[in-house]
Amino acid sequence: MTKLRLATRLLLDWYRTARRDLPWRRTRDPWHILVSEIMLQQTRVPVVIPYYERLLARYPGARELAAAPEPEFLALWSGLGYYARARNLQRAARIIAGRGCFPATYEEIRTLPGVGDYTAAAIASICHGLPYAVLDGNVLRVLARAFAEKGDIGSASVRVRLREQAQRLLDPRRPADFNQALMELGATVCTPKSPQCLLCPWRDHCAARSLGRELELPVKLRRRDPVRLAIQLLIVEKKGQVLLRQRGSAEPQMAGFWELPEARLLPSAVPGRLLGSFKHSITRHDYTVEVFSAAAVKAPRGYRWFAWTELDSIPLATMSRKAIACRP
Repeated sequence: MTKLRLATRLLLDWYRTARRDLPWRRTRDPWHILVSEIMLQQTRVPVVIPYYERLLARYPGARELAAAPEPEFLALWSGLGYYARARNLQRAARIIAGRGCFPATYEEIRTLPGVGDYTAAAIASICHGLPYAVLDGNVLRVLARAFAEKGDIGSASVRVRLREQAQRLLDPRRPADFNQALMELGATVCTPKSPQCLLCPWRDHCAARSLGRELELPVKLRRRDPVRLAIQLLIVEKKGQVLLRQRGSAEPQMAGFWELPEARLLPSAVPGRLLGSFKHSITRHDYTVEVFSAAAVKAPRGYRWFAWTELDSIPLATMSRKAIACRP
């Protein structure tokens, strides 16, 4: 990449006309931006939009979420996945409500639960105009190609190097636009498998394109293979109710959530008719799920009968929601 100032101007000019109209781009409210950034971690924009709008309709400020019962909030989040994000967001809301205002510096924002370097830089630049460059997956890919970075982007030293490049490119007068433009470029043009180089404002300045290596970069060393698991879920019904199990507080994921029982955890229930099957992935675990009907049993400790109409008001695991959809 040559002539950094020119590259920055080209990027900002492109963003002015190419930017998507996303709901969080219509505000500078730091609470709204925090909600969007937490939700967008490992989740695609089209999935996030309805959750973002519903959450802010229910909890327009940190004070409202801070006071919300956790099960009510988790029920609203249910289906979005990565539930540690939700709990971190509520913890952050309680800190903000206790302070009486949203933190105004990068360092203070960075101390909020669930907020890392990227999220702190995004909020600081978008809401407070502070000159901190962001570095997420999209930005890493754009910069690795722009500068023909040969190292593994999972390496800490490579990330430091690319962060320095982003900081050099950043226009300190327009940090919000610059950061959002760079993220937008990675999300819509400089995509992982089929980069649309002819539409890119940096097509004449990209080192990877000039070398014919845009499809080879960024370098990602081989990750661990996914763990493949097969499980059986039971739909146990009785008089318009379904039996659910609550995950205990000591369980490593989704503590407090309700879910359909696994056959192995409810040996007193005899699986009946196969209702359907589906694939489901959680981080690096790939599940093949079979869903069976089962005869009514006495609810063991930790289980409870719910009316079908109650399921939208409780935190219900996404896998169980998919399984229930197999019910005729």
